[in-house]
Amino acid sequence: MDKSVVHKIHVANNAAARAKGSRMPTQPIKLYYLPPSPPCRSVMMTARALDIDLELVLTNIMQGEHKTPEYLKMNPQHTIPTMDDSGFILWESRAILTYLVNAYGRTDSLYPKNPRQRALVDQRLNFDLGTLYKRYMDLYAPMLFHGQGYNDEAAEKLNEALGWLNSMLEGRVFVAGDTLTIADISIVVVFSNLEAFGFDFSAHENVAKWFERTKKSLEPYGYEEIDQAGARMLASFLKKE
Repeated sequence: MDKSVVHKIHVANNAAARAKGSRMPTQPIKLYYLPPSPPCRSVMMTARALDIDLELVLTNIMQGEHKTPEYLKMNPQHTIPTMDDSGFILWESRAILTYLVNAYGRTDSLYPKNPRQRALVDQRLNFDLGTLYKRYMDLYAPMLFHGQGYNDEAAEKLNEALGWLNSMLEGRVFVAGDTLTIADISIVVVFSNLEAFGFDFSAHENVAKWFERTKKSLEPYGYEEIDQAGARMLASFLKKE
């Protein structure tokens, strides 16, 4: 099977947007990805929200396809997702999200230009990277990749981070304000996994309500086929351990 899978991402107003002269890539952006990967899923949904065409290049890290000489030359850190926009190489999903909106967004709604609004989005992205996603990985990576058992201490640390996010959401519709941003898209993939894994976060009322709102907001941008499907794939791996 050809590893390079071209996935043309279109929404209903794509042609109209192009006709208005909106900024778009001159050719499909290559995204080296694996469907279950949460960071890959956040990039794919953001691209769909921006009407950006992606050329999805399946990169099976379980078979070492991220450590070939060609891949290491492109990304010495050998991580996914990795983006190639006409020779401009970028990895780290949150950096890719900000780049896509800055380069191709018709509006700044997903990543506001207002300094204070953008600072909140940046803070939430950093909270995700350094705290929430890290604690999620501390709990589930040993289970997924090494067959280890459930770690109650790691679960408590994750639950603590969920409590902090719950407080951040007080009085807000989305994590950085009243509109959906890339911070929501980056964070929602963690919760899609937690839901698929059966982790109960219902005690965090603001978080639970935000999750339902965000899922509905992302339905037009492939939430079910990209994010939910990927989370279920990960959950199936977990059950095999």
